Order: sequence, then C-alpha cells, then structure tokens
Amino acid sequence: MKNSYFDLIEQSYYFPQEGFDLRDNYLTFHGISLKYLIKKYGTPFRFIYLPKIGDQIKKSRNLFNKAIKKNSYQGRYHYCYCTKCNHFSHVINEALKHNVNLETSSSYDIDLILNLFHDHKIQKSRIIVHNGYKTEEYLRKILSLQKLGFNNNIIVLDSINELKRVEKLANGEKLKIGIRMAINEESQSAYYTSRLGIRHTKIVEFYNENIKGKENIELKMLHFFVDSGIKDSLYYWGEFQKALKLYIDLKKQCEELDSFNLGGGFPIRNHLGFEYNYEYMINEIITNIKNACTQENIPDPHIFTEFGKYTVGESGAIIFEVLEQKQQNDTESWYIVNNSLMNTIPDAWSIFEKFILLPINKWDNEYRRANIGGISCDHSDYYNSEDFNQEVLLPTYSDDDEEPLYLGFFHTGAYQDAISGYGGIKHCLIPSPKHVIIDRDERGNFIDYVYRNEQSAEEMFKILGYNKNEDTEGES
Repeated sequence: MKNSYFDLIEQSYYFPQEGFDLRDNYLTFHGISLKYLIKKYGTPFRFIYLPKIGDQIKKSRNLFNKAIKKNSYQGRYHYCYCTKCNHFSHVINEALKHNVNLETSSSYDIDLILNLFHDHKIQKSRIIVHNGYKTEEYLRKILSLQKLGFNNNIIVLDSINELKRVEKLANGEKLKIGIRMAINEESQSAYYTSRLGIRHTKIVEFYNENIKGKENIELKMLHFFVDSGIKDSLYYWGEFQKALKLYIDLKKQCEELDSFNLGGGFPIRNHLGFEYNYEYMINEIITNIKNACTQENIPDPHIFTEFGKYTVGESGAIIFEVLEQKQQNDTESWYIVNNSLMNTIPDAWSIFEKFILLPINKWDNEYRRANIGGISCDHSDYYNSEDFNQEVLLPTYSDDDEEPLYLGFFHTGAYQDAISGYGGIKHCLIPSPKHVIIDRDERGNFIDYVYRNEQSAEEMFKILGYNKNEDTEGES
C-alpha cells in the first residue's frame, strides 16, 4: 500500500486543485514557488497574494449578475468590502481597484475613509455603509463625511437610541439610514438573540413612530447579519425569510426603502475537501427575493453584501519551519514550529477556526500523526485541527536531514493581524513575523517585496516604555 504524504493527499482529495500544486516536489500557491520565497525571505513569514482579492470580487459579481439576469431581477447588486477584516493599505487599495463600496464599523474607520479620499483612492460618490455601535465620536465623524460631500452615506441603526442621537447631532441635515434586524442565534449559541440590531417585531412600529413623515430622514436599507455566514441550512433560510418578510412589510409603508443588505458572508475554503455551491446559493437568494416581491407587487430591492473574509481570506498564508520533533509518550509526537501559533493565527486558538495546513516539502516521505506546537510557554499554543483531536497528518522527517520540514497555513488573510495586534506586543514577546506582498505586473509576472520586517526588540521595548533615556537624550 502506498503511504507517502503525496499518496495520502492524492487518494483523499482532488489534487492538484485551485491554488495548490507541486513543482519539483515543492508546494506552489497560485503558481508561486514557495521554495523560492523561503530561500529569499527565510522563515517565519506571512504573505498576501493580492490578485486573489480581485478574483473573489469578480467571482461574486459575476454570479450575482448572472442570477439577476436569469430571474429578470430589476434591482442592482452592490459589493461592499468591510474594512475591519483587513485594514492594510495594500489590501484595501487592491479591493478598490475593482470599484467596491466600503463598510465601516468604528470611528477610526472614518479616518481611514478620509485618508483614502485625500489620497484620491475614492470619490465622494462611493457608497459607505456604516455599521457597528455608534458612539458620539463615530456619529460626528460620519456627519463630517456628509458635510464634505459624501452623499451616499448610509447609517445603519444598531439600536433605537441611535436615531435620537444622530438626529440631535445632524441638526436637520438630511440623513440616509438603514435598520439592522436582530437575528436569533443558532441553537448552540450561549445566548438566544444577537445583541446587535433592533428586534424584528419592533422595527415596523419604530419606523412609524420615529421615522415616517420626517423630511430629513430617508430609510434606504434593511440589514440583517447571520454570524455563521450564508449557508444552505434551515437556520439560515429561516432568518433570511424573516428578514425578507420584514423588508416587504416596511416597503409597503416606506416608498424610499430600496435596499436589502444580506450582511454575513460566504465561507472560504478551509480544507482541501471543501465544497460549497456559490452559484446555487446566489441563485436561490435572488429567486426567493424575486418571487416574494412579485407576489406582494413591490419592486425588487437592490442587493448589498458585505464580504470581508470571503474577499481577502484566501489570499493569505503563513510559512513556518519545524524546529524539532518531540516524542512525548508512546503515541503522541509534536512538531515545534518557529513562532507562536497563538500570536500568528489567533482565530485557530480562540474560536477554533480551521485553515488549510500543508507541508511545503518532503511530499515523498511517509506520513504520520503529529501535534503542531508553537515556541511560547503557553499550554494552548498549538494548532487545534479538530475540536477533539489536535493531531494532523504530516510527512515524517529525520533530524539529520539537510533541509528542515516547512509547513504552510493557507487562507489566513482575514482577521489574523487585527486580532493578534499586528506590530504590537505579543505573548512571550514573540514578534510578528516578516510580512511579504506578492503581486503581478501588467505582463502577469510575479512581483514580491517585504512590506515589513520581523519586529525588533527595540520596537517592542519602545511600546512597553523602555529605552526612555534615548528619547530624552540631550534634555536638561
């Protein structure tokens, strides 16, 4: 029986597959030689492959527009990128090349919008959807955008009180608003109803008592968000139908309402056996909205999506070197990698998010079960591949091998840097790894460069308040 790692993958999944292939027994990612990157930059390093961002945007737009045409749907599709997923300038600039709209979630996001505007990356006509809890500072900054001439701001109310506060600050200025519907959480959740949004049974009453008839307030959007994403499940379709019915009830009383925001997001590939029929789900969404609106004799709404993880998740990866293998008992072996997994992929540690884990080399070696651990002193610094089983299958190797075993965690482009606090203080002072950007030029050739080197001790000590004498040198 064949028992090399390559045989295991080939017999278990379709391989090669999109994004992954072998070249001279080394793994490639979208045609990029990972061997070349390792030799050039060393390990550990994270990288982001910018062209994948555009691919995802185009894929979603094409499928939505195809479904719109198929169903003779009269509304338009608007793709929004939620900045909180990955705030790096190279990521947002790449998304903006594809004319996406933007979604914000905090007051500092407005500073980011202004930065993009002053750098001529966006115009005042861009649709900006403002989500999240609205502090007074957040509301003031949103209104400052409007005064600057951003006439497509949509303030999505997260609570009933937000309307009173924004009206007070707006002082009669015309506002475009949305209303977020609170959803019931899945059965395994620690609570029954989301803290976000307004109870769906109160929204029509809230509109009639607080919005209807006001010349300076225009209700444009109904927003709902399912945290687990857009999935073909009874739970998702139940919340979807509840939101759709609410939209119809509101539309009958509010002529200016014209947009239905799906919130949430599509899943991304987190293992080689991942299957998700994007085309089917999109067509079902459009068909359901079309049929409901036709039956109730109301116009088809514009469709908004706010894709963050779907936009950037599959563009990122982190590469490690295995420093040592440790046999801790008769059955358990550990592969220790050269950084902290808690620091670099905190989603795996905190919410048990899964990523595609593959070796870069040694695919011809036999495979074995192994646990993957980081170099911090924390018990939890390991990769939890399954909820009740931390072991994964990886190639064997010898301590005498000339070349170490390299491992890659793929599709890590969303949230990891934000959650771990990129460039800040990390657990055990283990630094953020080198950050590499990969792009293509006009001829399709790869371009790679270092965005930021690994954190230095001096950078971390400065944050912690050490080396103060250096800052005050020469003062009397």
